[in-house]
Amino acid sequence: MNINAFNTEITSKEYVIDSNYLERTVAFEIFLPGNLLGNEELNLLLLNDGQDVEGLRLKETLAELYNKGKTAAIAVVAIKIGKNRIEEYGVAQEPDYLDRGAKASAYTKFIVQELLPCLNAAIEFPINGKRAFAGFSLGGLSAFDIAWNHDELFDSVGVMSGSFWWRKRDLKDNYDDNRDRIMHQVVRSAIEKPELKFWLMTGTDDETADRNKNGIIDSIDDTIDLIKELLQKGYNRPDDIAYYEMVGGEHNLQTWSKALPAFLIWAFPAKRV
Repeated sequence: MNINAFNTEITSKEYVIDSNYLERTVAFEIFLPGNLLGNEELNLLLLNDGQDVEGLRLKETLAELYNKGKTAAIAVVAIKIGKNRIEEYGVAQEPDYLDRGAKASAYTKFIVQELLPCLNAAIEFPINGKRAFAGFSLGGLSAFDIAWNHDELFDSVGVMSGSFWWRKRDLKDNYDDNRDRIMHQVVRSAIEKPELKFWLMTGTDDETADRNKNGIIDSIDDTIDLIKELLQKGYNRPDDIAYYEMVGGEHNLQTWSKALPAFLIWAFPAKRV
């Protein structure tokens, strides 16, 4: 049964916020179903790399899924990154071996202390459903890290072709998978297990690199190894972890736009009445 009685359009509106933590103006765009009355369950999705929503086909995908009754109502906040993407995205706890991600801690503070409080005024309807953070590539690593450290604010995280190779040292400098992948170490060393669910996706043609020469590209290896770390922490499949390996999937917006519906349906399923 389709829970939506009308062919609803998705509305969007752009905003800006002056961030003290990032020392720049941050633009973001909010997407909402146009027929909201205020008494519905409304979910929230923060999305990194919001400047790429057109290539991601976000608006069309939201409308199609919502009108077919496949997802509940979602307020999507697409956060646009600036010229400092490789500095602001990363792991807050530690930059990589080239000091990339040095502003990841500031970006986390922006999300938690500036953006989320701002949304209470920007979105006129109460957010009373699930909350998720998602991204692709380096933006996916960032989303995972922020959600991992703030499970009081998020219920789930979605990562497409995540940059889980993020490492402490160069491959030529006695690099070791078990020691030097930063996000894996963050998960492994966590004292408490965050209350989160995880949706992870890779494409079989994400890249060609295979640093350990095992016949599996690094993107898949790194994601599978992260899943192993999560399982060691006590999470379970499929209840807590979903993994989607897209045959022929590449490291680009076209692939991620095809994967997006699966994530949205998983994170925000429509409630049947």
